[in-house]
Amino acid sequence: MTHTPKPTQPDSLSHVAPDGGARMVDVGEKPITARSASAEGFVRISTDLERAIRENSVRKGSVLEVARLAGILAAKRTDELIPLCHTLPLDAVEVSAHLDVGRVRIGATVRTSSRTGVEMEALTAVSVACLTIIDMGKAIDRGMVIEGIRVTEKRGGRSDPFSAPQEPPR
Repeated sequence: MTHTPKPTQPDSLSHVAPDGGARMVDVGEKPITARSASAEGFVRISTDLERAIRENSVRKGSVLEVARLAGILAAKRTDELIPLCHTLPLDAVEVSAHLDVGRVRIGATVRTSSRTGVEMEALTAVSVACLTIIDMGKAIDRGMVIEGIRVTEKRGGRSDPFSAPQEPPR
């Protein structure tokens, strides 16, 4: 006997089928438009790791550059990581990694001309870049914390452009 889940979410959620199961949204009828999304995230780090990154003395190599490249690769593979994401032709992926006092800031912007947006690709880029900071620096700092991962801007498609409020003061 198979169990069919009862609908627990309103039908207005695009990833929920009428029977309550998860589904990939059909975007076939949507027009192809230019779309972009930006995201950010932070990794809190110790003063020892901050110094090692600044001096480029981490044994694994250039922490910021490896994290940046990992983020680019991750954006390109988002559909392999998140089950209901569409495979998208990415026009551009830009990832930045900046060392601040006590933290690394990761930013990503992804652009496409497609039928659906690239928020998940930008968030995936930031998430994997943050994880790479932890991987590269864990021998120096085991207490790193990832925080503040969020979409900061979205453009394109039929919804209005979105800009997140500025980061709250630290």
